[in-house]
Amino acid sequence: MTLDKAVLVFAGFMVLVSLALTYFVHPAWMLLTVFVGLNLMQSAFTGFCPAAMAFKRFGFKPGTAFN
Repeated sequence: MTLDKAVLVFAGFMVLVSLALTYFVHPAWMLLTVFVGLNLMQSAFTGFCPAAMAFKRFGFKPGTAFN
């Protein structure tokens, strides 16, 4: 799995977790979904993604988006 795909899988997982927490725990967990979305948008424009940096340390091979 490439770094790009790992970041996308992680972002999707975090959105699903935040939606489950919103439904079962408290509506304020929707802010986690907002954070994930904003982070995806800023990483598209700047190329800076903390999740990509973490996955790179775990040994994921770079894809085309995060070099």
